[in-house]
Amino acid sequence: MHGVIKRRRELLRIMRACSLEKGYFTVTDIQALGGVPRSTAQDWINRLVDEGCIVQREKQQGRSPARFATISAMPQSACRKIFTTVDGDRVRIYHECLSGSSAAFCGHHHAQAGGVVLDVWRDGTLLRECARMGSCDVEIGLYPLPAIGVVGVRREGDYIVQTIRCIGGPAYSLTEMMGHADGVCDITVRREGDLVEGEVRTRALSHLIIGIDDTDGKKGGATFALALALLQYLGSTRGAIPIEHHVAMLNPAIAEKTAGNSCSYIELALPPDLLGKITERAALFVGDEAMSAEWGLAIKQGFRITPGLRKYAGDARMGRVTPATASRTAHREGISLIGGRGVIGALAAVGLSGLRNEVLLNPQAGIPIDTV
Repeated sequence: MHGVIKRRRELLRIMRACSLEKGYFTVTDIQALGGVPRSTAQDWINRLVDEGCIVQREKQQGRSPARFATISAMPQSACRKIFTTVDGDRVRIYHECLSGSSAAFCGHHHAQAGGVVLDVWRDGTLLRECARMGSCDVEIGLYPLPAIGVVGVRREGDYIVQTIRCIGGPAYSLTEMMGHADGVCDITVRREGDLVEGEVRTRALSHLIIGIDDTDGKKGGATFALALALLQYLGSTRGAIPIEHHVAMLNPAIAEKTAGNSCSYIELALPPDLLGKITERAALFVGDEAMSAEWGLAIKQGFRITPGLRKYAGDARMGRVTPATASRTAHREGISLIGGRGVIGALAAVGLSGLRNEVLLNPQAGIPIDTV
């Protein structure tokens, strides 16, 4: 099913581009630009005509082929990516949008609706939500009610299924746009009067957090820059999805620091069978690029941070932590450490993950122990 949706998305994009450029397209155009057999191009055109996505402008006349055009000039989808990561009975839902305002709209209404969604926050065009497995009833409607809400999340084998209820513009997004987003495997919808309820199916991906520290030295370098390069490098691995890069401040009074004593962490979503390959690639990349022999990595599967790990991060901010303490903490938490002295800060970066930038960047800020 995922392959069918992907092919549909690609061919529709080609058809829209042709329609905008010259006002129409033919079967031959789609055959050539889509790299598909003529019979396949014709089958897709027939199917999309039946779905109401395209119209036939001119019938075939002699040697003149039939001409078709897409119906709407509106964006094919405001949704770029929708994907999910899993950690026990919790699910992180990621929705990357073309517009930061659209992401803010969905975030506001999802938070207002509540239900199985426990936390919502937005970074630019990326909307992140943490939800619990289960279902509940949420009242959706026109103002002052929320216009959209997640009423259920469940796991079916290797997939996560979100049940979304909405009205108005969000209903249009669910029925017309979300199915085009990268990461969506299938969508089914049904209407109940003005309300639309749909099920969005995505892969149940693993969540990987990689903390990194002490990669710079007297000759130059910067940990934040190397971490960002690492995210881009690992994100190019087939099947992996780069999520975000963050900078966090540790104890600014540590004498060994090269500058302000900041560390970084990156997050990726990936199939479970890629974990070993990604870990190996991360260590090789940082080992080659770091300006210091003391570089360190901390690699954690899952996004839930325990109180003990939060406490370790707090200790790294307020005082001095020994490599032995870092090693014991990592062993207790099931986190892999690779490298030299930098593992202390790398593990602290993991312990700070998931917190807002106001906390990450202020070494004086308190660190909440409770996690969603």
